[in-house]
Amino acid sequence: MAQLEVMAAQLQAALDRLEALALPLAEVRARAAQSAAEIAALKLEREQLKARIAELEEEARSLTGVTDEVEGRLDEAITEIRAALAR
Repeated sequence: MAQLEVMAAQLQAALDRLEALALPLAEVRARAAQSAAEIAALKLEREQLKARIAELEEEARSLTGVTDEVEGRLDEAITEIRAALAR
């Protein structure tokens, strides 16, 4: 009977050590899953920001074209006004 009790105590000690090792592992796995979800969200946000940057770059190119056109028209108007004043 004493030998059975010793073996039961050894088994309990082994189970306690296993549990002590398993709990931190479970926490690490939970953090890893959370980190993976955060990474996925950041990747999605990055793609959205890249798309928005592309839109803004296109808008900037368009505005540059408009600015150039307005500048040309203003130069023409100034030239016409100067010519009219010179008469």
